[in-house]
Amino acid sequence: QEAAKYEKKVMVLDFVTATPLGNSWGLGGTCVNVGCIPKKLMHQAALLGQALQDSRKFGWQFTEEVKHNWMTMTESVQNYIGSLNWGYRVALREKKVTYENAYGEFVGPHTVKVLPSHVCWVFLLYFLNRAERFLIATGERPRYLGIPGDKEYCISSDDLFSLPYCPGKTLVVGASYVALECAGFLVGLGLDVTVMVRSILLRGFDQDIANKIGEYMEEHGINFIREFVPIKVGSKWELHDTLKTIKLQCAGVASNRKKCMHKKNWFGRDACTRKIGLDKVGVKINEKTGKIPVNDEEQTNVPYIYAVGDILQDKLELTPVAIQAGRLLVQRLYAGATCKCDYVNVPTTVFTPLEYGACGYSEETAVEKFGEENIEVYHSHFWPLEWTVPSRDNNKCYAKIICNIQDNERVIGFHVLGPNAGEVTQGFAAAIKCGLTKEQLDSTIGIHPVCAE
Repeated sequence: QEAAKYEKKVMVLDFVTATPLGNSWGLGGTCVNVGCIPKKLMHQAALLGQALQDSRKFGWQFTEEVKHNWMTMTESVQNYIGSLNWGYRVALREKKVTYENAYGEFVGPHTVKVLPSHVCWVFLLYFLNRAERFLIATGERPRYLGIPGDKEYCISSDDLFSLPYCPGKTLVVGASYVALECAGFLVGLGLDVTVMVRSILLRGFDQDIANKIGEYMEEHGINFIREFVPIKVGSKWELHDTLKTIKLQCAGVASNRKKCMHKKNWFGRDACTRKIGLDKVGVKINEKTGKIPVNDEEQTNVPYIYAVGDILQDKLELTPVAIQAGRLLVQRLYAGATCKCDYVNVPTTVFTPLEYGACGYSEETAVEKFGEENIEVYHSHFWPLEWTVPSRDNNKCYAKIICNIQDNERVIGFHVLGPNAGEVTQGFAAAIKCGLTKEQLDSTIGIHPVCAE
């Protein structure tokens, strides 16, 4: 859409390979269909359940049994997503961007083979398209475990948000932000949830905060199995012989078996780069991860091919980052702009039951980059006013900033745990972009009585 503003002839190829359960979706990518949007809406469903409990202390009286209906929720969420899919198609058409629900694959310099989803695959009909420049934004898909029974018995986040029945007792395999967010709203809806953790929670995030999130989730009904990985998934009868011969040794536990209605796999994601013909045009990828190295202008080693989003090596995997990088790239190419994407001062929020907002460096990364002697960390616990009347979770919310002593105590990291963490973090992110210092932060008058204060 940005390129079309400059009267460039643009084609968008978007194709979704169905999940092992056969699920697919419309235009808009992971965020809209199986990511940020449905995740936040289901998180909101869980928050409303908590609000119902709190409301009694605020004088609300109701006697009828309160139950959650999974199908009502998913139908409402999917209807909204459908409206977004349609909106994107209309926007592309209005901007005269050619959209094809098709799979693209490089076959030579400046040339892609386009296989539309609606043609007859038996005859392998395809079209060749040539272009001056290409932008790869294929994103990632969930990685399956590679163990017996994973695709037969497990589902991923690609399946959860449109699941036509309540998942019931659930084992979440993995401890990334996607895994913990989903585990959080599932338990908030009243389900029995266990999280199987291979090593640490929220790899890449501030570990002080990550551990506080884990403690909070455990206190609110989520069971954690730590330092375990699954080796086989199946019915009780299929696993009987395996359990007789294999014992998992970890943390003093001889073996661990989880019987669940559903096993959910969030064991990382794989970049969708290995089947689009990059080798045909010489684009280098990280052979281990499939990620694409680019320079600071999102340009690959092939000058006319660029890349943005989750497929970039050593960059943040966040939708707003991909959007910003893409817009700035197009403005540099066609509008004479020079601004490059900032991949450091990026605000984000993890929508776990206790929300986590962050911007800038984690404490671990700050120490690594600037040296422990050159940073100062300020922190505090707080109790949201709205939690006081229902006497809920005193001293669990937490905030800290990381400052660079050598640079006038400039704030290089911001972290907050508490309700509406995303709304709070967005405001501070603008200040951090402007070079906020500890002195300026101290001189800012707080809004009383809110969590941001």
